[in-house]
Amino acid sequence: MTTPGSPVIGVLALQGDVREHLIALAAADTVARPVRRPEELAEVDGLVIPGGESTTMSKLVALFGMLEPLRERIAAGLPVYGTCAGLIMVADKILDPRSGQETLGGIDMIVRRNAFGRQNESFEAAVEVAGVEDGPVEGVFIRAPWVESVGAEVEVLAEHRGHIVAVRQGNVLATSFHPELTGDHRVHALFVDMVRAAS
Repeated sequence: MTTPGSPVIGVLALQGDVREHLIALAAADTVARPVRRPEELAEVDGLVIPGGESTTMSKLVALFGMLEPLRERIAAGLPVYGTCAGLIMVADKILDPRSGQETLGGIDMIVRRNAFGRQNESFEAAVEVAGVEDGPVEGVFIRAPWVESVGAEVEVLAEHRGHIVAVRQGNVLATSFHPELTGDHRVHALFVDMVRAAS
């Protein structure tokens, strides 16, 4: 049950684990809805870019006419949270992009795709995330990227095995891992607080 005045947060619903994010956002007292078209993007106060396959997502964003509208809204300050492939999508630079792979930008960082290994090397780990209270969150890492380097404006929120796995710059938040798969909605609650502060 959402309270009146709850922020409207979209989940980019072109590919990836959209449903899990919608559930996590609804649990954090928001109106959560899938976003596939520019007119739906225009109606949200914040946006989650889910995990999935970053090269496929890049192609679908262009195919659905969402590339420039997304870039414009992010540049204008739309709060965005990217998980896994979503982290790659909000990076200014990819270390090893596939041919034609585009990003939306938003965080001054260089990321490495599939850095923690292939699908069969997926793992879970407790991660201390700055700004998230009551202990570490359980991070699910699935073909996860990591952040190679960040610019001066970027706040590093978490590291794992010596690699950066959570960052924030202004209104853009990103994690290498999937908090939406654990039933622990504290990272989503942190993002919802960002959305409330921005509106």
